[in-house]
Order: sequence, then structure tokens, then C-alpha cells
Amino acid sequence: MSATSDPTAPVLGGIQINIPRPAAVEPEKPESTEDDLAVVPPMPESLEDTGVPLAMIEQLILKFLYFRGEVLGRDMAGLLGLQYSLIDDLLETLKRQHHVGVKKSLGMGNSSGIFALTESGRNLTREYLENNQYAGPVPVPLYQYTEVVRRQRLAENWLNPDTLRQAFKHLVVEQDILARIGPAVNSNKSFLIYGQPGNGKTALAEALFRVETAPIYMPYAIECQGNIVQLYDPIYHQKIDDAEYDSVALDRDHGFDRRWFKCRRPFIITGGELGLDMLDLSYNKVSKVYDAPFQLKANNGIYLIDDFGRQKALPAEILNRWIVPMERHIDYLSFQAGGKMTVPFEAFLIFSTNLRPDQLGDEAFLRRIQYKMFLRSPGKSEFVQIFERFIDSRMLECEPGVIEAFVDKHYVQGGKRYRRCHPRDVISHAIDIINFESLPKELNEDVLDRAFDSCFVDNVDVND
Repeated sequence: MSATSDPTAPVLGGIQINIPRPAAVEPEKPESTEDDLAVVPPMPESLEDTGVPLAMIEQLILKFLYFRGEVLGRDMAGLLGLQYSLIDDLLETLKRQHHVGVKKSLGMGNSSGIFALTESGRNLTREYLENNQYAGPVPVPLYQYTEVVRRQRLAENWLNPDTLRQAFKHLVVEQDILARIGPAVNSNKSFLIYGQPGNGKTALAEALFRVETAPIYMPYAIECQGNIVQLYDPIYHQKIDDAEYDSVALDRDHGFDRRWFKCRRPFIITGGELGLDMLDLSYNKVSKVYDAPFQLKANNGIYLIDDFGRQKALPAEILNRWIVPMERHIDYLSFQAGGKMTVPFEAFLIFSTNLRPDQLGDEAFLRRIQYKMFLRSPGKSEFVQIFERFIDSRMLECEPGVIEAFVDKHYVQGGKRYRRCHPRDVISHAIDIINFESLPKELNEDVLDRAFDSCFVDNVDVND
């Protein structure tokens, strides 16, 4: 995705929105794509456009030199996420104040000079590090972040049945299930999936990450009230690096604000480890920088609360925490000193549980979650199809009729209940048996029976 900043484009909340303009004569205009209408944070044309205090940028320059020893001028611009022309005067000022010096230069101005701290610069930087130890791209002010998040919402009716089926093609999913998932995802409202363990609730939610959508932009860090909140998390944010945008210093006409990174819409999962404290800002007492909570990192994406009802906090406590965010699409986060920041809440919340809904809360409690779906157990034909799909994925041989006979023996006659995870578990055990005994890569009745016995427990009295 690329866009050229249009000086006549509207500026909303400090963010220039690039909107395609129709030509004077367009006899054969192609259909617009979601990518065409995406928000592209434009490169700041001045230090005022960054929206943060000048002192913060000066401090970041000194911190980079403190931690790295020496930095080339144009590389400093890349570390800050700014064009070099914006920091040239700052470097000159720091030179005149004898806080930095040029160790070597290629004779092409400060951009080719190698900068290092002087003794007074090191002493000053130590004072700045007492305030915080953040050394990364210049943070984006909260108002700019909020504007971009709002405009990166998925459009109304963005999802259709064909797109949804394409995302789930790697799974065996009946049409009635997709028909219930589709409206919930398309509406971007909260969604509860419940049912017996092993029936693929988590896999079903994870498949939504495969739905094709345009990439989004997220800042590395946010600035609010002088505090820095780190947003980028390499565990959850998959960057999309365009080769044509490698150089911040040289790429002025076709890039975007490099304080932001381009990525896929995030998909974040938390399970039983989730506590209420993890849904607020986390303050690092050493670096004196805040880490964003999960729901903030998941903005413009999906946040799955797995095993809902088994967290450290009660279900009612977690849901009460999100009453206002789910209804008003804003969230309130607290700083250690007592202040608060108001942030956008644009994550699609999915709750997945093995518990019965009435074990989570009463009717009024459940009404706060907009969509609910009971994920039933598979039928026999669906179960056999899952088996066959998994066998193919492991490149095993299997004679026709073997799986049908196995299912009849252990499930139809044996009374075992179908679960979507069973084919994976049984075949994985069968592969372990084959590997241990150096058998041919083929599933037969004996291997499958032994694999089944090693997967499940019998209802016997262990004291007999």
C-alpha cells in the first residue's frame, strides 16, 4: 500500500486522510478496494506535526547516543522514525550546547556525520534516564492515535459468506456454523462461543485471523500527559515491511510516518492467566515506561478470551470491566500517579468457554455479550471427514473403509462421543507408535485401536 500526501486532503484531528479523488474524465474507473481507502499516517513535515514536545525528541537523540555510543546522522533519523531534515537543527543545537560532537564526517553535512556524546551530554542524559529509559521511535500523541484507530474500523457489511468460507477452508465446518459466525463477525460486536471441550472453539476463533482484510497502521508508542505507553508487541503484531519504504531519510514522497508500522490486524488470545490488572496499563519501575494492556494492543483486530470463566478474576468482574468500552467504544486506563487516559476500544471481543452459560452469570449478565453460539459436536460424516483431512495432512496411507470401521467400533458401538479434536489426538498417537516400532507409514485397524486406547481413560475402579 502506498499513498502520496495530498496538501489539499482534509486534516482530521491532526491526521491527514488520503482520500482518492476522481479524475475529470473517468470512463472506465475500476472499483475501489479497501486498500485504496485506508488511512495512511503521513510523514510529519515539521517537528510541530509530530504532536510531541521538542524536548522529548532531544532527549531521545541523547538516549540513542548514550546506549549506542555513536550514530550516523541519517541513521539517527531512522531510529526516531523521522525525516532527517526535521532533526538537522536539533543536532546543530546540541552541538552548540556541547552535548554532542561529530567524531567523523564524509563532508556531506550532519546527515553523514558520526555523532557521539560529550561528557556534559552523558551527564545530562543520565538525568533524563531518571525520568524514563524509553529509547525508540518518537511516540505518537494520543489524539493522533485515536483518529487513525477510528478510521481503520472495518466498513459496514465488510464480510460476505464467500470470504468467510475461504478463511475456514482448512477446517471441516458445516454451513450452519458459518451462517451463525458470519453476522457476529460482520457486526464486530461481542461474541460468546460455548460448548463441550475438544470441539474446536479456539480453532474456530483463530480461523478468523485468516479472513482477508487490508493491513493497518499502529504506532510503536503513544504519548499522553508526558507518559509513554509502548504499544508494539512482536508477539502479537505481524509487521508488513515494504522494500520500497526501507529508507526514512530518502523516502519522503511515497512513505508513511515511520513512527508507525504497517501490520496485519492483530489477533490476541489470553486464557486462564488473565487477571484484572492485565487489562490496565502496566508500569515498569525500572524503565519507567508503561506497557499497553491486551485490549489496546488488539485495537482494529480480535481479542479472544479463551476458557472464559476460569480466569483469576470472576466472569462478572471481567465483563463489568468492559461494559462501557463495549457500548461506547472507549476505554479508560490509569497511570500510576492517578491520572487517566481515554483510548479507543475497537477490538472484536470473543469469549470461548467449556462452561454452561448459566455457570457464567444470569440473564442480565449474558445480555451484555451481543452474540452467542453453541458449538455442537460433529455428526458421524463430519467426524469421518475430519479424520480423513488430518490423515492427508500427515501424508499417511490408509485403506478405504478403515476409518469408517474404526468409528463404528469405538464411537457408534462403543458409545464414545464425537469431539473434533479426537482425530488429531488419535492419529498423533498412531504416528508415535509407527515411529517407535519402525512400521510402514500406514494406518490399520491394530494401530488405530492401540492409539485410541492410549488417548482415553476407561471408567474403571483403580482400587480393584
